[in-house]
Amino acid sequence: MHFHLKIWRQENSKSAGTFRDYEAKDIPEEASFLEMLDIVNEDLVEKGEDPVAFDHDCREGICGMCSLTINGIPHGQGRGTTCQLYMRKFSDGETIYIEPFRVGAFPLVRDLVVDRSAFDRVMGSGGYTGVRCGGAQDANDTPIAKPIADYAMDAAACIGCGACAAACPNSSAMLFVSAKIGQLGLLPQGEPGAGRRVRHMVAQMDEEGFGNCSNYYECEAACPAGISVAFIARMNRHFALASVRNAVEATA
Repeated sequence: MHFHLKIWRQENSKSAGTFRDYEAKDIPEEASFLEMLDIVNEDLVEKGEDPVAFDHDCREGICGMCSLTINGIPHGQGRGTTCQLYMRKFSDGETIYIEPFRVGAFPLVRDLVVDRSAFDRVMGSGGYTGVRCGGAQDANDTPIAKPIADYAMDAAACIGCGACAAACPNSSAMLFVSAKIGQLGLLPQGEPGAGRRVRHMVAQMDEEGFGNCSNYYECEAACPAGISVAFIARMNRHFALASVRNAVEATA
């Protein structure tokens, strides 16, 4: 297979960037999108040119590092990561646009690589449980209703890739944040600090410069794990209750 690639090249966040034309020749249809980029980079290195910088790690759809915007779509597909996108999904001779995630809170590092450490800071602001519970106990000692356990697992499926923010016209990270808040707050270990956690994580999200949710639902459509926007509604409800409770306790 043969493809015409228009790849965003930019040396760093302070320099000007532009799309540059490349040819991907003799690409096996069973090759993944990242493997196709590997082939293109090998050709560039042989020519003495700088290879295209892009993020990748597990290449198994688990880590979310392979965050690229392909033909205007984060990861190039609705339910799956870039490394799970195969070249047979494209037509032979097709022109493919490849660019980084366009999120203000994700500064560009080089070419297709962005710094997504803003997500780490949101998690660090309140995303961990801190309950003294002694030694580990048997899981069956704390019965959890199956619907709640299943809902918590739905939230835990989030891999933190940032596709939700990249797809949102407002660059909102509310789907990611609400999934992490839901994951930790639905289970008994996370209940004691749930109010503090939701207030701190929402505040950090705002401080990082992510936009607000306007119910476009683009985040859910782009999420590789299919996280539901229902988690955003849940987070908003718990944030409002936690803020009121905190204000009352401050004046008591």
